Amino acid sequence: MPAGLKQASSVVSIGFESLELAPNTFAEASIDLNLSPLDREVFVVLAVNLDPFSPDAIAAVDTFVQSSMTTTSQTAVQSLANSNCLSVAASTIRAAGFVDGGCAFQTIAGETPPATLDYIGIIATNDFFVQVKGTGNAGLKGVSGKMYGYRAIASADIYAALVQSEVLSS
Repeated sequence: MPAGLKQASSVVSIGFESLELAPNTFAEASIDLNLSPLDREVFVVLAVNLDPFSPDAIAAVDTFVQSSMTTTSQTAVQSLANSNCLSVAASTIRAAGFVDGGCAFQTIAGETPPATLDYIGIIATNDFFVQVKGTGNAGLKGVSGKMYGYRAIASADIYAALVQSEVLSS
C-alpha cells in the first residue's frame, strides 16, 4: 500500500471504450470514476488492458490503430514517455510495397506490469481519458479495455500533492 493512503474498496474493474467519429481521426473518451474530493478519494491503478480494433488490411497501404490511457486530457495518442500515460497499445499492418494485405504487428504495454509493483499509477481527479487514432484505414476504429484498481482515501497532504501534480502536468 502506498504511504499516506488507506484502501477503501476491494479491487474493481472498470470497462471503457473510445471510438473514432470519422475514419483516421483522433478521438478521446472521458471516463468518470465518481471519486469524492471531499473525502480525499483517489483511485490506485493496478493494471490496464487496452484492446485496439484491428486495422484494415489494404494492399500496398500501411494501416495503424494507436491507443493510450492517461490521467489527463490529451490532444493526441500518447507514449509511455508522458508521465500521465498509464498504458499504450497499437496494432499495425505493414503493407507498403506488397500486393497483398501485408504483415500484422501488435505493440502493447502488458495487462500487468513486468515487475512486482504495488501499483502502476494513482488517479487523483474524477476522470481518466482514453485516446485512439487510426491511420490509413477505410472504416471507423476504436479501442476498448479494462482498468483494475481500488479506491483509497489519502491523507490531506498526500491528496493535495497528487491533485496538484496531476493538474499541473496536464
